[in-house]
Amino acid sequence: MTTEEIPAKAKEVRLAARPDGALTLAAFEVVEVEVPEPAEGEVVVRTDYLQLTAVMQDLMKPEPNLPMPGYQVGETLWGGGVGTVVASNSPDLAVGDTVQNMGGFRAYTVGPAGEHWKLDPTAFPSPLHHLTQGVTAYHGIVDIAEVKDGDTVFVSGAAGGVGSLAGQIAKLQGAKRVIGAAGSKAKVEYLVNTLGYDAAFDYHDGPVVDRLRELAPDGIDVFFDTVGGEQFEAAVQAAAPNARFALCGALAGQVGESIGAFPRLDVMTSIVKQISIRPFSTYHTPEQIWAWNSAFAAWTAEGRFVLPQTLVEGGHDAAPQALIDLLGGKFTGNVVVKI
Repeated sequence: MTTEEIPAKAKEVRLAARPDGALTLAAFEVVEVEVPEPAEGEVVVRTDYLQLTAVMQDLMKPEPNLPMPGYQVGETLWGGGVGTVVASNSPDLAVGDTVQNMGGFRAYTVGPAGEHWKLDPTAFPSPLHHLTQGVTAYHGIVDIAEVKDGDTVFVSGAAGGVGSLAGQIAKLQGAKRVIGAAGSKAKVEYLVNTLGYDAAFDYHDGPVVDRLRELAPDGIDVFFDTVGGEQFEAAVQAAAPNARFALCGALAGQVGESIGAFPRLDVMTSIVKQISIRPFSTYHTPEQIWAWNSAFAAWTAEGRFVLPQTLVEGGHDAAPQALIDLLGGKFTGNVVVKI
C-alpha cells in the first residue's frame, strides 16, 4: 500500500575514496539510484532526517577497529535516521508510520520491516528527539562514571553531540558542579546560559590545567572525556582522590593531523590519587536504549532538559559538507540534516 508518489530514482551519498588526512569533499560521491519496489515483508521509507556523528570519519578508515562495520569505497554510507513509511508490504508497519533505521545517506530505504523501529509519536515533542547521542552520554555518566550527589564533573568537548547531553545528565544525577571545555567563546556562553553548566572555558585560552584548578579548586571527581590530548593530561593533574575517568572518545586524534592523539598518562599521579580510568563503548543494547529514552522523555516532559541540536538544511547535497563542518567544530549539540 502507498499513499504518495515514489520517485523512480533518488539520491544517496557514497564513499568515493578513503580520506588521506583531513576529511574533504573528495571522499564523497552523490549519485542517483533506482528505488525498487518493496518485496513481501518489506517497506519503503522516505528519509526525513539524517544524524551525523564524528565517528563517521573513523568508519572511513580501512581498519576502523570499532564495534561497528566500516564504510566501503563505492558503497552508501550508513547511519541513523528518522523517516516515514511511504509504501508497505508488511503487516508490521503501515503507511504513515514514523520509523528509525540505519539506512543512512539514502533519500529512500527499501528493506525488511524488521530493520525499522516504529516510533511512538507521543514520546517526544518531535521526531528530532530520537536523533541524539543520548544512549552514549547516559551510559557513560550513569553506568561508567557513576556520577552521584556532590560530584564535581569535568566534560571535554562539552558543546558536542555527546558532551552537550552528558553535562545535563550529570546535573540531573546530582552533581554539585559541572564544568565544560569548548572551542569558542560562543560555545562557552551556550554551555552556561543554555545548557546549565556551572562553569565553562575555551580550551584555547591558556593551559587547561590552570583553568581546571581555578574552577575546581578541590579537584574534579569525574572526568567525562570525548577529546583526549591535553585535556586528558590536565584532568589527571586536577583530579581529586579516587576520581573516575569515563573515556568516551578521542576527538583530538580523529581530526586533521591527529595532534594530541596520544596523551601521556602521568602514572605516578594516577597511582597516588587512585584514579579509576574507565574506557567504554556503547553497544546500544535494548536495556541501554530503554534507560536513556525513559529518562529523556521524563526530563523533557518536566522541562528539565534542553535538546542541543543543529539542524542543517539542504538534503543529501549538503550532508558531506555538514560532516566536515561538524568535525571542524562549527556546530553545537547533535547535528541533523533535513532530507
